[in-house]
Amino acid sequence: MKFVASPEPTIGVEIELALVDADSMELTSRVEQIRASLSETDRARIKPELMQCYIETNSGKCHTVDEVAADLRPRLVTLQKATEAAGARLLWSATHPFSPWDEQQVTDDARYHGLVNLLQDTARQLITFGLHVHVGVDSGDKAIMICDRIMRHLPFLLSLSSNSPFWNGRVTGLHSWRSRVMGGLPTAGLPPTMRNWSEFVWLVNHLIETGYIETIREIWWDVRPHHNFGTVEVRICDVPPSFDDTMALVALIHCLVKSLSDEIDRGTYQQDFHPMMVRQNKWRAARYGIEARLVDTITREARPVRQILRDAVTEYQPVAESLGCEAYLQRLGEMAEQPSGAKRQLAALKDAGGDFAAAVRTMTRSSRLL
Repeated sequence: MKFVASPEPTIGVEIELALVDADSMELTSRVEQIRASLSETDRARIKPELMQCYIETNSGKCHTVDEVAADLRPRLVTLQKATEAAGARLLWSATHPFSPWDEQQVTDDARYHGLVNLLQDTARQLITFGLHVHVGVDSGDKAIMICDRIMRHLPFLLSLSSNSPFWNGRVTGLHSWRSRVMGGLPTAGLPPTMRNWSEFVWLVNHLIETGYIETIREIWWDVRPHHNFGTVEVRICDVPPSFDDTMALVALIHCLVKSLSDEIDRGTYQQDFHPMMVRQNKWRAARYGIEARLVDTITREARPVRQILRDAVTEYQPVAESLGCEAYLQRLGEMAEQPSGAKRQLAALKDAGGDFAAAVRTMTRSSRLL
């Protein structure tokens, strides 16, 4: 595997969204009907996923968050119109609040059927919707180093994006149930620490040769290097509750990866941290979302996520200016004072008197782009 290096910190974004029936608010398998109404150009960027009840749209390779927003927003508007014309709605939530996972239909694709045959119910339960952010880096070795260094920040990103408190008609008590579902996969979760690109290539080849996986596409770590794109891909985030929140998180990830890349270029020593602390922080992030107290893996101090976020806005201001995403970073400051997506979902259910369908209807209305 050759890492196709990116000389600049380019950025690309993938967004997964649920499809719900306009009347019942249940998940609906209309992805092909919706895609059939799109132009060939839009179909190239609006794609089916494992199950027919959700859809993915992605940006091209961009240089700024402004470019990402300008790329994605019109396509999302097009998708929204096509979805509504098909009698459905887009749901910006990382799980569906009440539709049973075991009633959803697999997309008719040989790879997807193969995954379900291999993984059985662990694959069938993947009715979850996430945000994936790619940031370009200039070497495979650096990509591995960034994956190691960013690991201690991943629970913080999960806390901010937490947007899946419900599952199968139940209040789970967690703010990110999606992270627990994804954790059931044999090659998901936090990545192992590695020394360099050669070790990563050896590991992937070893997994393929021993039959654990068939291709590198079956590695679903919370962060991973992507050799064809020349990026570090951050995959831990729930899909946020709105486009604006999504772009704010994209800006934070862009700043974080660029900062870590600059540290490596300066020869800054990586401080040691124990992976167990990251796993415990990830659990707290899934359980409490933006209300969590995460332990700093260096100082061992427990701090509220909201305060970590306020400090991050200040810390990353210089790099945000260099990347041209200051306005999006300021949106993060607003998020520090507001309820998370999970909190908004819980409030919607309370306002609806416990009626899940009514709560989903509120959520689909609040996230519309028109």
